[in-house]
Amino acid sequence: MRRRRLGRSGLVVSEICLGTMTFGSMADERTSHAILDRAFDAGIDFVDVAEVCRREHVHLLPYSPIGGGVLSGKYQNGARPARSRFSLYGEHSPRTQAMTRRFVNEKTLATTARMMAIAEQAGLSPVTLAVAWTLAHDFVGSTIIGATTPEHLADALAAAEVHLSPDVLAACDAVGRDIPYPMG
Repeated sequence: MRRRRLGRSGLVVSEICLGTMTFGSMADERTSHAILDRAFDAGIDFVDVAEVCRREHVHLLPYSPIGGGVLSGKYQNGARPARSRFSLYGEHSPRTQAMTRRFVNEKTLATTARMMAIAEQAGLSPVTLAVAWTLAHDFVGSTIIGATTPEHLADALAAAEVHLSPDVLAACDAVGRDIPYPMG
């Protein structure tokens, strides 16, 4: 396995990093250990784990908390708003068409419907809820948002002033348990 310098940090790591988000959910403990063993045998020494970041007080920077706009609800019921990312992507290359299918599918739309209901009950926009949910995690240092118009920023920025109740967080977590990994 080739190794690369990690930015300007001085750290040199395997060029492939192992993500562990399926450990404990889609992969049981025994399978998780087998995955780690095989990865280490292949030379991987770089593992992405939020729990280690939490314990060591290293913050993560999640990106696209609204899933490319999907969690805003704008793609619900078959809608494809003009000039929206996945309306445009669906008309381009095979790569962007595949990305559109990954982001806008039955499971992501079902997740969005549930999140929209939670947001409405909490008196929030779906965008504010999604961004606030990422900020509610102690291992998140900042959340990377995007916008295609200045107007899109208002709901995302409102999340900085929101403290989600334990009930709202539990409702969001329930969606994740009921519809695991909607993007595949």
